[in-house]
Amino acid sequence: MFVVRYRKIWFTLSALLIALSVFGIVKYGFKESVDFKGGTITEVKYVERPDQLGLESQISELNLGGFSVRPSGETNYIIRTKELDDKGRSALSDRLGVGQPSGAVIERQNTIGPVAGAELKGKAFKAIAVVVIMIVLFVTFAFRKVSQPVSSWKYGLATVVALFHDVLIPTGVFVFLGHYMGTEIDLLFVTGLLAILGYSVHDTIVVFDRVRENLRLNREGANKGEDFEITVGKSVKQTFGRSINTSLTIFITLLALYLFGSVATKDFALLLIVGIIVGTYSSIFVASPLLVTFQKWSKK
Repeated sequence: MFVVRYRKIWFTLSALLIALSVFGIVKYGFKESVDFKGGTITEVKYVERPDQLGLESQISELNLGGFSVRPSGETNYIIRTKELDDKGRSALSDRLGVGQPSGAVIERQNTIGPVAGAELKGKAFKAIAVVVIMIVLFVTFAFRKVSQPVSSWKYGLATVVALFHDVLIPTGVFVFLGHYMGTEIDLLFVTGLLAILGYSVHDTIVVFDRVRENLRLNREGANKGEDFEITVGKSVKQTFGRSINTSLTIFITLLALYLFGSVATKDFALLLIVGIIVGTYSSIFVASPLLVTFQKWSKK
């Protein structure tokens, strides 16, 4: 199949996207939300929600530095600012119209210190690392009986490369969005990455399982001498339609969520959209062709 035959093209494309993502991360870094760098989160409820631009103009007069105002539900706004003292909270409440005819009410106001933010960041990285390790161990165990012509641990290695690919590229996209559009990295972003990991490994295992099944059929049938590259290409072809249809169904759902859903979930939906596209690509064009590359290297 062309996927395996032209694997160097797909590898080159992935390498360029990864390099661009690494460049963005190194040059621009992450635009962290209050979840990670600490600050105050204020949620205010209105009888009739005022214009967002007008509210942002009111808050900017307080000279709080960087802040964000996001709609929540039909009547609420969530305001993220630097950590506020009692005087700052009182001044913010006045600007939000609390206690005035607008009927504004502070529903919650929480402060997250830098220490708590750093702890959350550390736990987020640990969560991703643990998930990756557990996935690799599972794949290695699941394919433990497949040792020819590619060792079982190489299925795990191919999965690691695909997972690295699927996490780094969406992260790079959001780094650029953060630099040019102010998109922040928060705990919901970490949740999205974990969801992407789960989807990606699921799609990859479907293809790998078909490779395993075709290898078994080759051993038991008349195709004992079939080249491994042909077997992998045949397996990808057999699962290609299933992968695309499944991803397309999820993509349409996420696109609807992004276009018509709450503003609070737009970034999350966008992350999953990027992750679904990248994950589908990696399971077809990266992980499976890597098995052929590993087999070619082992013969040298």
